[in-house]
Amino acid sequence: MIPEHLRGSIQFEKKARHTAHAELFGAFDNGETLSFTLTAPRCCGLSSPFLEIFRDADNAYIALPFIWQGERRAPEIQDIYMLDVKLSDLCTMYGREEKAGLFYYSALFDSAYGRCRLSFNDEGYVPRLSGWDYPYTSFQLSVYEQVYEPPKVLAGGIMYHIFVDRFAKGGDVPVRSDAVINPDWENGIPEYAQERGGFVKNNMFFGGTLYGVADKLDYIASLGVNVIYLSPIFEAYSNHKYDTGCYDRVDAMFGGEDALDLLISEAKKRGISIILDGVFNHTGSDSVYFNKNGRYPDTGAYQSRESEYYPWYSFEEYPDKYRCWWGVKILPAVNTGNEDYNDYINGENGIIRKYLKKGIAGWRLDVADELSSGFLENLTAAAKSENKDALILGEVWEDASCKIAYDERKRYFLGRQLDSVMNYPLRDGIIKFIKDGDANALTRASLTLYSHYPKFVSDRLMNFLGTHDTERILTVLGTAGECGMSADELAVYRMSENDRKEAVRKLKLAYTLLAFMPGVPCIYYGDEAGMEGFHDPFNRMPYVWGREEKELVSHYRRIGRVRRSEPLFTDGYFAVCENTPEGVFMFTRFNEKEKIFVAVNCSDSVFRTGISGMSLLSGKSVSNKLLRPGEAAVIKI
Repeated sequence: MIPEHLRGSIQFEKKARHTAHAELFGAFDNGETLSFTLTAPRCCGLSSPFLEIFRDADNAYIALPFIWQGERRAPEIQDIYMLDVKLSDLCTMYGREEKAGLFYYSALFDSAYGRCRLSFNDEGYVPRLSGWDYPYTSFQLSVYEQVYEPPKVLAGGIMYHIFVDRFAKGGDVPVRSDAVINPDWENGIPEYAQERGGFVKNNMFFGGTLYGVADKLDYIASLGVNVIYLSPIFEAYSNHKYDTGCYDRVDAMFGGEDALDLLISEAKKRGISIILDGVFNHTGSDSVYFNKNGRYPDTGAYQSRESEYYPWYSFEEYPDKYRCWWGVKILPAVNTGNEDYNDYINGENGIIRKYLKKGIAGWRLDVADELSSGFLENLTAAAKSENKDALILGEVWEDASCKIAYDERKRYFLGRQLDSVMNYPLRDGIIKFIKDGDANALTRASLTLYSHYPKFVSDRLMNFLGTHDTERILTVLGTAGECGMSADELAVYRMSENDRKEAVRKLKLAYTLLAFMPGVPCIYYGDEAGMEGFHDPFNRMPYVWGREEKELVSHYRRIGRVRRSEPLFTDGYFAVCENTPEGVFMFTRFNEKEKIFVAVNCSDSVFRTGISGMSLLSGKSVSNKLLRPGEAAVIKI
């Protein structure tokens, strides 16, 4: 048993030759060298310390000994041990020809009490007897190959996510004969099933177009936005367009390619870039490629084994039993390892290059976990060769640095695949903090990802409070959930005036946090206007033009101005402030010259921050700022 007086007495530090503030990170370029320092009181009886490193790809193991460097005598005699680790050597140890990889390491040593392994908890680094049945920390280390320069398109800005059919009408566009048009933009309710996940045709449209988006660019720009992320725009049967019918054509009901060209051109005049939603894991069954409904003149995979598209899909019993996305029959899954499909999407004349040539700034990849590693690398290579500043974002719901999906350890951030991902863990952490005052959940969510991801990935994280796949954030913050309501009740539910007022207050705090964390805040259309709604499709109502929550819109604009005016929010370092009371979350963004504190008080007590400087929210100087319950502060010192 380790004596109590030794708990937290050992220091374990990490530095890097070429990386500032290396102690914050667990991801480094393969040309980096890490220096580990182990300092322990001599009374620990520490001897023979070594660093134990496992390579995830093949479970290779190596033990590297620390070297005694000397002693320090104040306040007590302490022994100092050091070890340098060249990261490229880890990638190639035991003959493996790699330039990147995922590793786990921990420090072990002998002591008067037996062999110990350092674990980390709230008390600091705590020695535990090795081999005992207890959880211990293995620190994650990612070594990446810097193949591409990080794209600049998101730098310091704000993203705006638009579900095209529900944002704004505009232009003279054709209407399909099988489309159902709901003319009630202000009060209409999308088609829904009585049971969640039940079948709906999804052919009800409200008439939003790309022309409509172009008409609203000045409003979007007023929020501080420099990137618009569009839900899928390619020809498809449904209103959501995740059932692609033809990648080569922009849907005519959205305005076709002319409308996309106009939007790209007009957005560029306002300093706004456009990224598209790439749905490449599956197509629609009603598509030129599968053609189950016989809508298209070409022979699809469903119609004949002789179809050029037949090898794209996997049939168990031809033609009606085939692999689908999550078993949804209208979404047959594509074999992304198929050479012809790869060439169609990623080739010299492929889809990725086609739309980049038109002027889009990049792609958000739907269900990135289900795309093969080779396909992702080919896609990124195609995009970067067309435009070295092209952005490739992945839809990943968990920690993307170490995720296992479909029995494969993903390699998203090792240098050849994604620039960054959607940040679902941060959304969850912010909601728990704002609703319950759980600052620990937010601390874990933010620090885990910031320490696991390369810094340039963290700087480009797509941070959000809501998307087309989640409940509206105002509804989440203002209710206890769906509470057994029927679909008919959910469709028309709206908060009481008092509940809504409280939810607006909480959303202002939530967006303040989101906007200043590492990464790029993304606004789901209408969240800034106070739109409500439970799960899909109730979170996809038409935008409330003329009925916006003006107080909330003004807050989003103010936050946007602050964010765009301070370079620290583009690439400054991030650290959570320790020793804050329960219900308070405070962090800093900093570099070698400047520091900005961001604090939110979700407790019931006044919190004295001890910070003096310029309040970026009010434009006034403050001294030893007091933070009242439900108040936020952004202070530059």
